[in-house]
Amino acid sequence: MFILPFITCLREGLEAVVFVGGVGIGTPATSFPIPVICGIIAGIAVGMFMYYGGSAVSLQIFLCISTGVLYLISAGLFSRAVWSFQNYQFNQASGGDASEGGDGPGSYNVHKIVWHVNCCNPEIDNGWDVFNALLGWQNSATYGSVLAYNLYWLAVIATLGLMLYEEKKGHLPFCKSLQLKQLNPMYHIKNKKKNELSEAEADRLFRQAQSHLHTDVGHNEI
Repeated sequence: MFILPFITCLREGLEAVVFVGGVGIGTPATSFPIPVICGIIAGIAVGMFMYYGGSAVSLQIFLCISTGVLYLISAGLFSRAVWSFQNYQFNQASGGDASEGGDGPGSYNVHKIVWHVNCCNPEIDNGWDVFNALLGWQNSATYGSVLAYNLYWLAVIATLGLMLYEEKKGHLPFCKSLQLKQLNPMYHIKNKKKNELSEAEADRLFRQAQSHLHTDVGHNEI
């Protein structure tokens, strides 16, 4: 009971030190206290909510909400990664950091932009960097970032649909001998199939269990 919480706290603490140290290389020491204090308060609040509200809130509801939040964060990361690649190409072509020009013309590539607003820039406007870090918000949306965001959600919807279908039918659509886990390369690398029962073996074991159950019931009645 001690090792798992200890390793988890140690890992999170080291991760926080690395992140704060990496971000703080080019910033003065006076910019650390407020974010660190806010992070500690937020962590304590979430921990107390999970500890005291765990018995009052259904675990299934909590897991569904937390999974949805993680999906939103990962969608933003994927979209922001594509946007960063395109922004890097534009910076290389323009000969410098385009964000230094502000929000107006010259700060974005007009040939690859879907929309642009002259505000809410996460790089220079305070507060919007939080939405950028959590949800991938950009005031200049490129074709690549928008397509990446939508393709991510299409992939998530398709995967959840396949999982739901497999849960009800026992196999993937149009492939009665194929399950979703078999599409994972690690399934074949670890050769997990050899540890699985075939349908005939499962039926045989089920019939044996039924016969033993009927025999036990008969003996009890006698």
